[in-house]
Amino acid sequence: MHHNFLVWEGPPPDLHWGDQSASNKNITRRSLALQSRSACRPERLPVKQMFGQSYPLKYEPLWHPGHVLAELARKHVFPLATNALLVENTFPKPIGSGRCRSFLCGTLIGHEKPDVRVIHSADLIPPGVCNLLNPSTIYANNEVNLDEVDIYGFDYDYTLALYSNSLNEMIYNKARQFLVEHYKYPQGISKYNYIPNFAARGLHYDIQKSFLKNAFHYIQMGTVYRGLKPVPDEEVMQLYRGSNHVPLHQVSGFYGKGPKMKQFMDVFSLPEMTLLAAANDYFISNDIEYDPVHLYKDVSDAIAMVHIKGYMYKWIMQDLEKYILRGDETYAVLHRLASHGKKLFLITNSPFSFVDKGMKYMVGKDWRDFFDVVIVQADKPHFFNDCVKPFRRLDSNGDLQWDKIKSLDKGQIYKQGNLVDFLKLTGWRGSKVLYFGDHLYSDLADLMLRHGWRTGAIVPELEVETKVVNTEQYAQSLTWLQALTGLLERMQMYRDAESKKVLQDWLKEREEAVTKNLFNPQFGSIFRTCHNPTYFSRRLCRFSDLYMASISCLLNYDLSYTFYPRRTPLQHEAPLWMDQLCTGCMKTPFLEEMAHIR
Repeated sequence: MHHNFLVWEGPPPDLHWGDQSASNKNITRRSLALQSRSACRPERLPVKQMFGQSYPLKYEPLWHPGHVLAELARKHVFPLATNALLVENTFPKPIGSGRCRSFLCGTLIGHEKPDVRVIHSADLIPPGVCNLLNPSTIYANNEVNLDEVDIYGFDYDYTLALYSNSLNEMIYNKARQFLVEHYKYPQGISKYNYIPNFAARGLHYDIQKSFLKNAFHYIQMGTVYRGLKPVPDEEVMQLYRGSNHVPLHQVSGFYGKGPKMKQFMDVFSLPEMTLLAAANDYFISNDIEYDPVHLYKDVSDAIAMVHIKGYMYKWIMQDLEKYILRGDETYAVLHRLASHGKKLFLITNSPFSFVDKGMKYMVGKDWRDFFDVVIVQADKPHFFNDCVKPFRRLDSNGDLQWDKIKSLDKGQIYKQGNLVDFLKLTGWRGSKVLYFGDHLYSDLADLMLRHGWRTGAIVPELEVETKVVNTEQYAQSLTWLQALTGLLERMQMYRDAESKKVLQDWLKEREEAVTKNLFNPQFGSIFRTCHNPTYFSRRLCRFSDLYMASISCLLNYDLSYTFYPRRTPLQHEAPLWMDQLCTGCMKTPFLEEMAHIR
């Protein structure tokens, strides 16, 4: 939807409110006062407080809720002190007949040749706000000085090795086959093909109700699905006893698993969520009674069998070029770190034969020369939180050795083990260690909260989501969303019937103006659904010091670079700091000159 605006300056024209129909059908649905008489002059308006520069515009950009409305002296009456008025025409929506739907709607009459200009809504977005974010940016939740980091650690899957989306479909198809052939589920489930963009990482699954949803202690209405169909908000409220609140102990435990809910946190969860939705949809559509708890366990086991039986490893090793992405960037990162004297280590749950073949493809046959310690089949997160399993060494053929491990030596391959012994044998403790992984719980949580390592989260979805955020459509939607929020904040004190109707219309439009559909139509962005940060986003902020789309983002920064988190204003603080627009823009040091990396 595009918005056009009429803007005029000088004394406002007369406005007739209420029953009168607009004499010009191109005018009106909402009128917004932007500035008082003192601020509206033909020259450029000073908006340095918001954006640090002035723009060649004769009006204040519609951007921040505080600039949306001038004071309204009384309801239905625009104050005469206002001399800059913005009247929006949204088409192709018809205006309709009868009472105006908004008491800020009106008809321009009795004004001779006002200074009127037609302006596209894109012009209301300050220059430079769009297309700022670079997908190769590293974002900081906490201050991190790379000059103090001497040791870099890595997970393997979706950290050193990024996989193509076709792998998810292969996992889904094989697990669906197990479900039908091994667990004897109806053949009709085989007709459900993989839906690439149905699920999103970080969702919660209510095991007993078969609900897949976005939740953050409160269920995000409009994002609840049973099977492949959305569940009406009224039914959700009824099933949760009249509340959308989910008690903390039910949402998830420390590792995302609660007694009644499971949070899907890694990229490998996408096929599992889709298969759960497909199987539920089959039973519901065919009116077949089933136990949702059994279904959840069987689907989880079927997905696990794909990994345990080695199918995924076999597919990737048979066609490395098809499944592994951007291996040359992995080599570039490891070479750069090693050449600067940094120590490197690898801790992965994957088997050595699989890792060895993938690393030879990406880095070369001598890939082990980059690493001081290599640990496979580590059984994370247990590797990080108990001290039960000892390290075992593998020989060159991958066979287990029986000797006692007294040191972790370069060039050797170790299996299992635990972090307590790892710390004793290496002495690598505290903030001089930076470990990268994609799973917030299995890879990062214990390291940050219990052991004091710095952590870096790999979030491949950032690349796609950044492209969406950089679009004009997103900027326009967000701008209008902020405007509606400002209107609701200012006008909610009016309690007469007509005003309440208008406020309800605005509230409904605010819900429709959310940016959810620009990301995942079912569940929105993995970082924010509708107006609230997701549970994934909250965990990301707690368990990671840095986050980025891939480890190749490290190539854009000097190894003595210090990452500073944005000073995001608290609710009671004024949003006047310029660093609101700094992180991630093309002018960030090193990003512009290193643009050739991508």
